[in-house]
This record gives sequence, C-alpha cells and structure tokens, in this order.
Amino acid sequence: MKVIKVLIVDDHLMVREGLKSFLDLYDEIEIVGQASNGQEAIGRAQELKPDVILMDLVMPEMDGATTIAQLKNKGSSAKFIVLTSYAADQLIFQALKAGALGYLMKDVSPENLVDAIRAVNLGVPKFDPEVTKKIVKHATGEQFYDRVLIEKLTDREQEVLTYVARGLSNKEIAEQIHLSLKTVKTHVSNVIQKMGVTTRTQVAILAVREHMLN
Repeated sequence: MKVIKVLIVDDHLMVREGLKSFLDLYDEIEIVGQASNGQEAIGRAQELKPDVILMDLVMPEMDGATTIAQLKNKGSSAKFIVLTSYAADQLIFQALKAGALGYLMKDVSPENLVDAIRAVNLGVPKFDPEVTKKIVKHATGEQFYDRVLIEKLTDREQEVLTYVARGLSNKEIAEQIHLSLKTVKTHVSNVIQKMGVTTRTQVAILAVREHMLN
C-alpha cells in the first residue's frame, strides 16, 4: 500500500491538530508536516515533498490561492485540496485557476475528506456539492474547465461525453461508436467521476459550456 504524504496548511492550530488527529487514524495517510501561513507552506512543501496539500484560503501573509500558484510555478508536484469556510464564487475560481483539484468546506465529514485525498492524489477532482453547483452554473468565458476537468478525460471519454451531452442513452452511444454497452457504461462512469459531478445532466452542461458540440 502506497502511503499518501499530506501537508496541512491553516492559520488555526486547533484546525490543524483536529485534521491531524483523525487523518492519523488511516494507515494509508501520513501527515508529514503543518504550516500556519502561505509563506511557511512554500518552504515546508519544498522540504517535505507532500503528495497532497490541504490548503486554507484566508490566511495572513499569503492567501491560499496565491500559495498554490507559487508552488505550481516552483514545480511542485503536489495535488491541492482547498479546505475552507468560504464558498464565494471569486474564491472558488481563484483557487481552481491557481491549480486546486479539490474544494471542500471545513465541515466535511472525515470519511469524505479521506475519499477526496485518495481521489485528488490520483488526479481526480473532488468538490463540495454546493461548489459543484456554482461551478456548473457560473457563466463566464474563462476556460478553466479545459485545464481542470476536461483534460483529465481520455480521447474516448471525450467522445462519449459529446454523445452524453446530445442526450443519447448508453445503448444509443454503444451503437454509434461500436462498443459494448458495458464498456460505454464504464466510460460514462469515468467521465462523471473525473469531472467531479454526479449526474449526466451536469456533464452535458459542462460539455455545452466548453463548446464541445458542433
């Protein structure tokens, strides 16, 4: 079993210690360090080389989104999960554009946080349900979906996505691209998971927003 190395970044000691106390219960997760602000986090991340960084957003000296962007620019291979009390649209999109693959609220259950750490470590986005709704509904011309979500799909999954967006059933998709129904179901499931949504309708909305249909 490969252990996932996690760095916790939050300006409140009680939050950091609370996260550490329940994450330490999982053998597959190792808390390699903590940081109380963005500047400290940069140094700790470069030193400890974590796989996943749990990142608060509102901190003194340097906010979480700026910290993520700077670590990305410095070549960090860590995956980032925002863990915050704030879900304002501006903060969400700043974090996603900076490079966050997850965005969760601090009242997330321990089990869901662990699931998110596992998923994001594999490159699969994980969002709080309310954040997902805001992402889907937010009407901007910015192309963060290309980088954050759609680039995670294989060529075949992107092809399946376009048929889902046109409203075709799994059986109709299988007939169109000459695959077994079981294979199509697997592709659809992968698309939904990788795009961090829960329904075919949400997948279709994202595809339309990204001009994937002729």
